Amino acid sequence: MGHDKPVTLAAIAGAHGVAGEVRLKLFSEGVATLKRHLNREGGFNAGKLTLTALREDGKGGAIARFAQCADRNAAEALRGTALTVPRASLPPLGEGEYYHADLIGLPAVSDDGTALGTCVAVDNFGAGDVLEVRRADGKSFMVPMRAEAVPEWNAGRLVIVAAWAQD
Repeated sequence: MGHDKPVTLAAIAGAHGVAGEVRLKLFSEGVATLKRHLNREGGFNAGKLTLTALREDGKGGAIARFAQCADRNAAEALRGTALTVPRASLPPLGEGEYYHADLIGLPAVSDDGTALGTCVAVDNFGAGDVLEVRRADGKSFMVPMRAEAVPEWNAGRLVIVAAWAQD
């Protein structure tokens, strides 16, 4: 794995209130991983943002405050910004765990060896992660990130059971 590759933990969804706080859309690792970077000088986006406060919003997102963001205008200007940290700053993963960033961009092959395409996104609709794989013709299919559908993966590729790769 590229340990200098940035990993996206959240995205700024917009301003919250008038004091420069922002609403965050969280990705899989969520609040716990963000909290590890609390008050770490320039901890996000290659030193551009320092997280000074963080709380869950009770709806699956979070409210955050950054040292560089003093008012609502500054907060609005950050809308759409992805919050990234260096891959190397994240804790090591346990068996069977992964960061979304590690899967995106991986080639996908079926268990019979056929090239299927490239993983372009990892979504979570509430029942676990779902991979979006884009074929060479531009069409995509979705596959759940579960052992019966994706029996193995590594830093080089995803293996998907052929029956799950139907359009």
